[in-house]
Amino acid sequence: MFSRETYIQRRQQLRAQISSGILLFLGNEESPMNYQDNAYHFRQDSSFLYYFGISDPGLAAIIDLEENTEIVFGDEMSIDDIVWMGRLETLREKCAKGGIDAVLSSATLTNVIENALKKKRIIHFLPPYRGENKIKLMQLLGTPPDRSRELASVEFIKAVVSQRSIKTDEEVTEIEKAVNISADMHLTAMQIARPGLTENAVAAAVHQVALNGGGNISYPIILTVHGEILHNHFHGNVLEEGHMILNDSGAETSMAYCGDLTRTFPAGKSFTQRQKDIYNIVLKAKEEAAALLKPGMRFLDVHIHACRTLVSGLKDLGLMKGDTTEAVAAGAHTMFFQCGLGHMMGMDVHDMEDLGEEYVGYNDSLKKEKKIFGLKSLRLGKELQDGYVLTVEPGVYIIPDLIDLWKAENKYADFINYNLLEQYRDFGGIRIEDNYVITSGSSRLLGKHLAKTVEEVEEIRKAAY
Repeated sequence: MFSRETYIQRRQQLRAQISSGILLFLGNEESPMNYQDNAYHFRQDSSFLYYFGISDPGLAAIIDLEENTEIVFGDEMSIDDIVWMGRLETLREKCAKGGIDAVLSSATLTNVIENALKKKRIIHFLPPYRGENKIKLMQLLGTPPDRSRELASVEFIKAVVSQRSIKTDEEVTEIEKAVNISADMHLTAMQIARPGLTENAVAAAVHQVALNGGGNISYPIILTVHGEILHNHFHGNVLEEGHMILNDSGAETSMAYCGDLTRTFPAGKSFTQRQKDIYNIVLKAKEEAAALLKPGMRFLDVHIHACRTLVSGLKDLGLMKGDTTEAVAAGAHTMFFQCGLGHMMGMDVHDMEDLGEEYVGYNDSLKKEKKIFGLKSLRLGKELQDGYVLTVEPGVYIIPDLIDLWKAENKYADFINYNLLEQYRDFGGIRIEDNYVITSGSSRLLGKHLAKTVEEVEEIRKAAY
């Protein structure tokens, strides 16, 4: 946990942004894998963790804005719990570390909410993303599970987003710790991968580094020779000479702050010339995009700049043609770059995505393009602010199914050279991703140096043999 004062100040700041009512926080429960006592790795709800600092299952909390009270609801360990897990710090002791003195049993929450509803008090809640919390809201408030997201408090959501978006110095320090561990994960992958190994073997070594760092992975590891599949979690392929390995993985610290890096490297000692050519296009797009990061810059405009850089490079190779600006405006670049350039990052690898991209990545002055291929996957578009932490991750992904579909439709024929593209059908995908914090007038790359040029990557690969 951070200091007691940190959590007190966070709650005070939240209280100042909402006019009236009761703020209801639902922590997460254990989630069984295949029977009740065999649970997945527990992860507390990030907003609960942000305001209360306690990573225990089965908790809830309220902040009563009129009565000026803050209460955590949960149960102390039973003798059975102590027998199986040993005596741990009490819930009351944990709450005291976060500046909470009022602790009531979990069963008390129902009565507190019932009394508030009888008085026609406003109960604010955040949109639930787990089934058990949708059921709790139905039991407490009568909220239909299928409508719990739309009935969530927009005022509450916006207040949390505005606060959690701006990372404090102590948060940036913790994020940077996660990024440094993530860099070690990637270096390990580059050092041990070689033809004949399975993706599983390399992914296991990457996961071990995260665990050795004192936390865990911040999302399921993407480590694949099929980098054209954007979120490919299959690890069953055998590495072969000529393959490229796309490793998208990150660490989460014990305090639940995340790193999120991607590197692409050859399964053998060196890239092929074709791989080098496209790799350098992606790297140039990433570096140019990063150079634009500063307060007041719309990330949508950074994304568009990166798209134009990709198109310009692909034109040099003959894969695209025509006017670069017109090609991006038409969406022709999405044959090669189907997703967004980046996203917010913090306690969640896609920070606060449970609260809604329309609030986290966009605002009233910039609405998200929900239907446009490519832009609909851009999670962040609004103006950047000092204290934002985000990713920059351009890529080139050559997807045979997309080639077949658009070629049959003669789609974007003025901009895409389908004859040459056919020769790249089995190319795969390349992504390069780093993490940045927006600073006063500029930005800063987070974490220690991790090889990203062709020369740096190949030097590590050659040393591995």
